Amino acid sequence: MAMSRFQRSSLLLMITLQLFSLSDAKDILIGGKTDAWKVPSSQSDSLNKWAESSRFRIGDSLVWKYDSQKDSVLEVTRAAYLSCNVSNPVEEYKDGNTKVKLERAGPYYFISGAEGHCEKGQKMIVVVLSPRHNRFIGISPAPSPAEFEGPAIAPTSTATSLKFKGSFLVAPLGILLWALF
Repeated sequence: MAMSRFQRSSLLLMITLQLFSLSDAKDILIGGKTDAWKVPSSQSDSLNKWAESSRFRIGDSLVWKYDSQKDSVLEVTRAAYLSCNVSNPVEEYKDGNTKVKLERAGPYYFISGAEGHCEKGQKMIVVVLSPRHNRFIGISPAPSPAEFEGPAIAPTSTATSLKFKGSFLVAPLGILLWALF
């Protein structure tokens, strides 16, 4: 039984959308470099500037590289973040090669455990997108951390900046399906 042109097009669209909905969890190096977890030299060097321009999704992992003899990473509450309170962290990491999996949508607050570093700006808010934000179609900016008294999220550009590792499969798959039907 032959499929109509409409049925073939519908099938191709469905397969294409499924390919686009695939998402790979990523390991994301904090600040994009190994020595980024440090007291910033200026406000423009702040890790929050980097976090504002990045998109984090459930399942991604944040990776810190730092000297474990001189620093640590503390995941803290909003209140502890705002006051640089290191006394009761949600989690404490001291290994120098910290990896934190982002398991829920919303804000995560991180500060340095080294004395005085948080007060000098070594802290960061990461906002994880909710599952309703699709990685490839209809992306909107992350919720503003301003709701949480943090820095605002800068708007992103259009889909021209999106990356899809499997996009090379879409055209050949479409051609193959078209030939089969």
